[in-house]
Amino acid sequence: MLKYYFKIWLRFTLSAFQIAFVSRVGAFLFTFAKLMRFGFFMLIVVLIVTQTQSLAGYSLNQSLVFFLTYNVIDTLTQLLFRDVYRFREHIISGYFDYILIKPINPLFKILFGGADPLDLIVLVPYIGLLILFITQLSVTVVTFVSFMLLLINAFLISAAFHIVVLALGILTTEIDHAIMIYRDITSMARFPVDIYSEPLRGFITFIIPVGVMMTFPPKALFGLLAPQFMLVSGVIGIGFFVVSLKLWRYALTQYTSASS
Repeated sequence: MLKYYFKIWLRFTLSAFQIAFVSRVGAFLFTFAKLMRFGFFMLIVVLIVTQTQSLAGYSLNQSLVFFLTYNVIDTLTQLLFRDVYRFREHIISGYFDYILIKPINPLFKILFGGADPLDLIVLVPYIGLLILFITQLSVTVVTFVSFMLLLINAFLISAAFHIVVLALGILTTEIDHAIMIYRDITSMARFPVDIYSEPLRGFITFIIPVGVMMTFPPKALFGLLAPQFMLVSGVIGIGFFVVSLKLWRYALTQYTSASS
């Protein structure tokens, strides 16, 4: 079954790659703009930390690991879940009816309907820089494994967010605003959530768990995350994902075909 769906995803992705590079100039400008934006934000992090000596108690290298971890998670989810941004058009045009009658899981098609090659291009330097700065820290096998497990958990939470957005798209057809709200909230975790005061810090850490997504993995890497928070993170990730699937199934029962 996994091999079957991987082949389908590969076909979707190759098709998306061909479409993205129809205009090579446009693809180059878009990629260049993303890298420029990344560079400016990275410069801001460096300037803040060098002027204040630390960011919420974290050194420059640690602050850059936070920033790069955010970019890797954010870019990877955009890379894989790009078709979510087109879902509203599928609903109002009736194309979703066509998806529902296909012999594949409709949620798989909507979530993984084609990776974005431009995000793949910028993801490579992000990962390279993240590895570079991690090697400059005192990292043990235990903290690195914890970091990787929490990255997987972050991906699970992000998937849950996107599934909730898709469910809302079926129930209300207003998917564009929901996905942009998600992007705006996650951008608050571009820096460690420790910079925020309570109750905002607790809210974006556990209620809307972007702190669990973006801040917990680097803190585990630095050996600053207590074991009980590792457990809490897993419960939040799995629980949120299960709830999102239930909401998706409920939304499907409320879907009214565009042809009806």
